[in-house]
Amino acid sequence: MTPPPARTTAERTKDTLHRLEHDVDLWVATAGPDGGAPYLVPLSFVWDGATLLIATPAESPTGRNLVATGRVRLGLGPTRDVVLIEGSVQVVTPEDLPEEDAEVFAGHTGFDPRRLATRYLYFRILPQRVQAWREENELKGRELMRDGEWVSVP
Repeated sequence: MTPPPARTTAERTKDTLHRLEHDVDLWVATAGPDGGAPYLVPLSFVWDGATLLIATPAESPTGRNLVATGRVRLGLGPTRDVVLIEGSVQVVTPEDLPEEDAEVFAGHTGFDPRRLATRYLYFRILPQRVQAWREENELKGRELMRDGEWVSVP
């Protein structure tokens, strides 16, 4: 099987932004501050053009890890069209999340943590590094964002 030609950085950035705007779920990887075992869960998200917003129970391993470290790694898309995002995390309580943001989150994801008995926290993720590739021929140049700045904007 011959892979399709490698996309340019601008094409990959455009494809990544499309995925961020239209996808609903991603993989969230965290670890505790003590260097404990990594924890991986699928969560729903919404992208506002600059940050991702997720929600998880405050007392879950993911919630505790995000609060403790302020760091996260996200995986978006299938293995042959992957986007990896490393970011810093801001904890947002349901009371501090603007109503409009909570409504956008619920509408996009079909999930409204405000309606649950379990206490959830929201987490706003600011991407610091973004990588995207489909096949081996796209490994070179896979870095689309460095230090929070896009390498190329379509």
